[in-house]
Amino acid sequence: MDRLGAEVSTRFKRTHYRASTHRRGQTGFGHRRTSSQQFRLPSAATRISTSHIERANLTVRMHLRRFTRLTNGFSKKLENLKAAVSVFMAWYNFCRVHQTLRVTPAMEAGIADHVWSIEEIVRLA
Repeated sequence: MDRLGAEVSTRFKRTHYRASTHRRGQTGFGHRRTSSQQFRLPSAATRISTSHIERANLTVRMHLRRFTRLTNGFSKKLENLKAAVSVFMAWYNFCRVHQTLRVTPAMEAGIADHVWSIEEIVRLA
């Protein structure tokens, strides 16, 4: 777990082909190691999936034009890109009520006690 309490991991899938046996789908958890070392799966590894990351990437690409493919809505300066991502993340976590949570993620985490308005975010910036 990291300092915010989130589970962070890396998953590796390896297939080994040997002359006598074929083993497919060995899954590793943790840091990269040499192919000769074995991997053990802690209980958290069974709950971690790349689909969560892919969904988060899709959400960002759908809401921020700067991340869509083949677009002319790019940022010319890195500072502009950082500002756009920061405003999006603040809106996504503090202003947008999520359908599955029925509240904002900040309210669910106990960080906020109400749904923020865009004006509140702008005042803090």
